[in-house]
Parts: sequence; structure tokens; C-alpha cells
Amino acid sequence: MLDSFLKNTANPSLLYVIIALILILVVYVTTVQLLRRFGKNPDYIIPRHAFKKVTFPLFVILFSFLVRMEALRDVLGLHDYAYVFKKTSTLMFIFGTTWLILNIIKIIKNRVIDKYDIHTSDNLKARKIRTQFNILERIVVFVIIILAIGIALMSFESIREIGVSIFASAGVAGIIIGFSAQKMIGTILAGIQIAITQPIKIDDVVIVDGEWGRIEEITLTYVVVAIWDKRRLVVPSTFFIENSFQNWTKTSADILGTVFLYTDYNVPVDAIRKELTRILESTDLWDGEANNVQVTDSKANYVELRAMMSAKDSSIAWELRVLVRENLIAFLQQNYPESLARTRVYMNQTEALEKAD
Repeated sequence: MLDSFLKNTANPSLLYVIIALILILVVYVTTVQLLRRFGKNPDYIIPRHAFKKVTFPLFVILFSFLVRMEALRDVLGLHDYAYVFKKTSTLMFIFGTTWLILNIIKIIKNRVIDKYDIHTSDNLKARKIRTQFNILERIVVFVIIILAIGIALMSFESIREIGVSIFASAGVAGIIIGFSAQKMIGTILAGIQIAITQPIKIDDVVIVDGEWGRIEEITLTYVVVAIWDKRRLVVPSTFFIENSFQNWTKTSADILGTVFLYTDYNVPVDAIRKELTRILESTDLWDGEANNVQVTDSKANYVELRAMMSAKDSSIAWELRVLVRENLIAFLQQNYPESLARTRVYMNQTEALEKAD
């Protein structure tokens, strides 16, 4: 019945194009409605605001089939441009598929990361997940884009022949390029190693080149450290593999803080212990874990006291140390001024008389 209808139609190619357009619209609209319904349900992986990122590239993929149809060329009267239409359809399909895959990867990554709050005090697992997914996403995106470009170029026979001839005679050139690019390759491999072994993670507190800061961004080739005074330190990924550095939050966010005081030998250590306890109990910065004062060293002119305390994370520990240091110094000044470090000069009576004469 359909064949007889097409034979009686003045331009069957136009009918084929209309049918193809209707099918494309039906598939597209159905997909959009399904994704919208799935987006309303929190159990599905596609969030409500992300379905457009899937439907747009899907439309490009569906439209590429229409461009490839011979009936479309018949309707437009462009029979001699079959090669152009076919290559355009192929490139559109490759582009749409790559776009769709990249968007799906980003949706999955954001979906997983959103389950872990990095702003909590105990955020070790969240920082691990965020670091791994950020770096692995960059690796996968890089590989997919390279493959898409390669497939697109290899779809042209002339370029394919050139590529085969180049690969056939690229022995020496490959060695030269390998030596030239070894630093770049080493940097990329260092980024991959950081993602796997995780010597650093997003939001880790580190000391690099004497600078205190937090890991703000980790890429395949470099790491951005946000310094406490709002500067940014950009460090190659290889630095964290080849050099030693301090990571204050490698295994947990909580940290011990210390305050050193240099006082006279007659300092009342027990009174300082009681004052430290009073200071810590009066502030919310202290987590209640560590509280101690010890004499850690003694010199000819002073003794070294170490006050130890603990906090939930390094930022709070810094504020707690500043508070404790200020209050202990004020405590000594007001109650035991003779305990402040001083330099003594001893003169016996004979020396004093000789100097007087």
C-alpha cells in the first residue's frame, strides 16, 4: 500500500524526508520527556537541570541521519554533492556523539561529587573523591577528544593515506619527539600518579616552598595552591612526586597546634598550665582533645615552654594558636613579670670597686 502511494506521489523523495523528520522529532520529543520525568526523581542519575546537556547533542546525532539521506539531496536538487553531504553527516555524527559522551561524563562526575560535602570539618573522603574524579575526568576528556579528532580525520581517505605513510616512516621522528616531549609526558604521568596515589587532595593544607596554603585545583600538568593571603602558587605536578613537602591534612583534618614561650628560670609552670586550660575551655576553637604545657628546652638565659592544643582543622588551629599565645603573654606580663626572659649581669664587690675607682 505504501509502495503504491509512493509511486502515485509526485515527489516521493519529499515524502521520505517528511517521514524522516517526523521520526526524528518523535524520537527527540520522547527522549526529552523521559529525561524530564527522570530528572524529577532524585533516584535517577540525570538531574533536572542537566537533561538539556543530553538532548542537544542527541538532536545533532539524529539530524546527521537526515543529512545523509539521498532523498534530501533529491529534494534540494544537489545530486552532485553526495560526497559533501555524506562527510558532513559523518562529522556531525562524530561531533554529536563526542559531545554527548562528554556531557554524560560531566553529569556523572557532578552527581557523585554532590554526595560528598567538602565544607565539613571531617571531609577527608570527600576530598579524596573530588580529587580522583577531577583528574580522571580530565584524562578521559582528553582521550575522547583526541580519539574523536583522529576518527574525524581518518574518515577522509586522502588524510588516511597520508597518516598511514607518516606512521610508516615515523621511527626516527618518533624517537626525537619522544626525547623532546619527555618533560611534558612526565608531567602528565605525574598528574595521573597524583590521582591514583593521592599525596595531595583538593582542599589539603600544605606548605610548599615555605608558603602555607590550601590545594585549590589539581590538573594533569600543574597544581594551584591558594596561599593564605589570597595569592596563588602554581606548581608543576612533578614537584609533588619528586620533592618533599608538608601535608597537614593527609590522613585527617584535625591537627595539633603548638605555642612556644621563652621565659626566665623562675617561671611558675603549673600556673601556666592552669591558665592554658582556662583559655582553651573559654573558646569554641578548641576541640577538647589535647591540652598540655611542657618544658622542652633550657638555655643559659631562658627556658623553652611548649603549650600544645588541638583543633578540628588547620585554619581553626592557626586562630587558636594566636589566641593562646596572646593570652599567655598577657598573663605573664600581668601576674609574673619577673618570669619574662632577661639577660643577667653578675658583678662581685671587688670588680665593682675597681670600676668605681
